[in-house]
Order: sequence, then structure tokens, then C-alpha cells
Amino acid sequence: MTQAYFEDKTYNNVSFQEIEFPIAEYENCKFLNCDFSEVDLSEFKFTDCEFEGCNLSLVKLYKTAFRDVVFRNCKMLGLHFDTCYEFGLSFNFENCTLNHSTFYKTKIKKIKFKNTQLLEVDFTECNLSEAVFDNSDLSRATFDDTNLEKADFRTAYNYSINPEINRIKKARFSIQGVSGLLEKYDISIV
Repeated sequence: MTQAYFEDKTYNNVSFQEIEFPIAEYENCKFLNCDFSEVDLSEFKFTDCEFEGCNLSLVKLYKTAFRDVVFRNCKMLGLHFDTCYEFGLSFNFENCTLNHSTFYKTKIKKIKFKNTQLLEVDFTECNLSEAVFDNSDLSRATFDDTNLEKADFRTAYNYSINPEINRIKKARFSIQGVSGLLEKYDISIV
């Protein structure tokens, strides 16, 4: 069965909880102030799409493809990006809330989080090389066996990263944030 294809469409103020949203490939589409909360987006494909001001909390993402997708001002609580289709997985987040989400074992090199809240997000075994965490809150985020090589944490805050169990070669940190690398040693920095 051939999957439907939608290109260059704009969806504005749509509640996808109330109307049928066909499993399809969406290319260069814009979703503005839409409500996807708890919708099953499994096996959807989004390429070069933008989500602005949307609520995507608790959506199902089994084999969902995101390729060069931008999320701005979106509420995205409890998402399992680890179940997305891996090939070509790439997205960026700006002014989003991603609390309690998981990126377990994803390969998301060069991802950008700008002004994004990432409370208790699981980055275990991720490839986040060259990622940028610009002015983003990483309170209680988990980094365990994570590749953070060349990642930029200079303006990130509230992170706790154990250098002994993560790869941080050439990652960048501010002098104010260095305490987040030493937390495991339970020392006082004044």
C-alpha cells in the first residue's frame, strides 16, 4: 500500500486529537499551534518540516522519521525519540520543553537545543558529538556512556556529567559550568 504524500502544506490551529491525521509523508510542511498530544505518529515521515507552538506531549513515535525538522516553542513532554526511525534522524529544538523524554542510543550528531528545557531527559549511550546546548536547562539529565565530543555546553546550565563514563574530548564548557563535571566527587568549589 502506497503511503500518502503531502508537500508545502500549512496546518494552523488544528487539534489532531479530534480529526483524523493520515499516516503519510509530509515534506516542507508547517504545523502552527497544533495539538498532537497523545496522538500516535508511528510510521509518519516528516522531512524539512517546522512545528511552531505545538503540543506534542506523549505522542507515540515508533518508526517515525524526522529528517531536518525544526521544533520551536513546542511542549514535548515524555517523548521516546529512541523509537524513531534511525536513518537520517535530524532535528533541532528552540524554546521547547522536552522534560522526561528519552534519546536512548540515538545518533543525533550536530543537534541544537536553544533555550530548551531538558529536565530529566535520558541521553544514555547517545551520539551527541558536536551538539549545541545553547542556554538550555539540563537539570537531572542523564549522560551515561554518551559521546559528547566537541559538544558545546558553554551556556548550558544545571548539568551533571561524569567525565569518567562519557566521551568529552574537545567538548566546550564555561568556567562557571565546570562544577557540573566535578559533581560526582562531592567537592566544594568556591
